[in-house]
Amino acid sequence: MPNIVLSRIDERLIHGQVGVQWVGFAGANLVLVANDEVAKDTVQQNLMEMVLAEGIAVRFWTLQKTIDNIHRASDRQKILLVCKTPADFLKLVAGGVPIARINVGNMHYADGKRQIAKTVSVDADDIAAFQGLKAAGVACSIQGVPTEPALDLFKTL
Repeated sequence: MPNIVLSRIDERLIHGQVGVQWVGFAGANLVLVANDEVAKDTVQQNLMEMVLAEGIAVRFWTLQKTIDNIHRASDRQKILLVCKTPADFLKLVAGGVPIARINVGNMHYADGKRQIAKTVSVDADDIAAFQGLKAAGVACSIQGVPTEPALDLFKTL
């Protein structure tokens, strides 16, 4: 079974908070970005790689490649798994990726979304995906940085 030390929703995927604070807090040595667009965009990949400290490996996989390959991970790989949306994580969970808990970081406000926390805004599709994750037994907590207290997402919906 893959050693997923942290699963995080963050629309920015890898940036300073993820690349420095969360990697260190979780003790990760591999960041796996599961995102169909970024998996084929080397410019975005190169920008994200620059944020990571020396010695932290990174993979940019599609959601399907993640489902197909994550079970091959070695126990010594301490994986920080990051996706942009709850729908992405719901697809991974439905595909058999063993995710028990999701850290919800940045889901930006846009038209049609309502803000439920300082850095989290959701629309009907997000809520439906979170409800699907809840039904699958996945705990979801809002926490921007490791030093903030975690807030149960389901109490805010």
